[in-house]
Amino acid sequence: MNTLPPIVVVANTRMPSQRAQALQVAQMSAAFARTGAETHVLHAKRRPSVSLPPGVDVFDWYAVPKGARPTLVPIPCVDWIERVPRLLQYVPARLQEQSFARNAAREVVKRFGDARIYVREIEVAARLARAGLERVYLEIHRVPGSRTRRRMLIGAADDVKGIVAISKGVEADLLALGVDRALVTVEHDAYELERFNHLPTKSQARAALNLPPDVPLVVYTGGLLAWKGVDVLVEAAKLSPEIYFAIAGGMEADVQRLRQTVGGVANVRVDGFQAPERVALYLAAGDIGVVPNRSKPAISARYTSPLKVFEAMAAGLPLVVSDVPSLREILTPDEEAVFVAPDDASALRAGIAILMADSSRRESLQRRANLRAPQHTWDARADRILRWMEKRESR
Repeated sequence: MNTLPPIVVVANTRMPSQRAQALQVAQMSAAFARTGAETHVLHAKRRPSVSLPPGVDVFDWYAVPKGARPTLVPIPCVDWIERVPRLLQYVPARLQEQSFARNAAREVVKRFGDARIYVREIEVAARLARAGLERVYLEIHRVPGSRTRRRMLIGAADDVKGIVAISKGVEADLLALGVDRALVTVEHDAYELERFNHLPTKSQARAALNLPPDVPLVVYTGGLLAWKGVDVLVEAAKLSPEIYFAIAGGMEADVQRLRQTVGGVANVRVDGFQAPERVALYLAAGDIGVVPNRSKPAISARYTSPLKVFEAMAAGLPLVVSDVPSLREILTPDEEAVFVAPDDASALRAGIAILMADSSRRESLQRRANLRAPQHTWDARADRILRWMEKRESR
């Protein structure tokens, strides 16, 4: 008999989406469901940014294994952000956030008051805390900069049962705000094991992606926001004509901007957004992966827990990464990745060249990644979080 209480994951994201946030929500909630807990996902009901193929549901598309899966509950909200230019999106974005928070909180109180509520949104957590729900947990991916939202966070922290910080940088800033240390645990992001259990060979992956079969290949998979440093990678590629670079991911506007930056550079290919199941092909095809985060802002240097790092571990792909605190807390320099100065295309080029020329070092990094990877599956993460919840609730 299942004795686990239900879990309700609340996330202001459309499902499916081109953003990594939605992938994280899908995989995390599915891992909760696999523990035997009845799991529901309350997500924003917004205009789709991805069209699913016929007969494919959201969890199939995210390569979630068959078996126990969450129930999706779309939550109505104001949705006209994309109708205005990016420079004018602040007000509609706040309206979308507030309307989602209000409606999601109402749905939780109405239908799921006895469940464990796992919330990614400060606004929702604050409303649920005011409603008196006792088992509300808040996952924090960044500490807000505005005074208003920081006050909201501090108020919510006084009433939630616990806080999951996505990185030690987030934890440190929470403690600096006066959040009780006993409330906080750190859990980085993770990867889905089944997506990497049966990877093709390097040559098979390159053939499937129509990539050159016999050249040194560097791959980048992920978003193209400025702080992710992909423009630095492009500049490093221009300095490395003997190496081929494949870049996969990003929203359409960012993809077009990056293609303009690349121009006619022959050794760089920008493939744009890829369905989650295809990302593993890029990792299998590469000789080296890169995570070229910028040194600023804080989301890059201190807060982020990049999915691409854990997926590279799963694929055994050696990494060259920026030397920033958010990546140092995940990877051990020299033992698990080559670290280079951030914001510096020449340093990135040198790190790539050194690792590309040293096959024994690449093999060493690959062995270390294979040893570390099992700690970072979504199932392992969900199990640790549930055990932490039980401890919090037994006090």
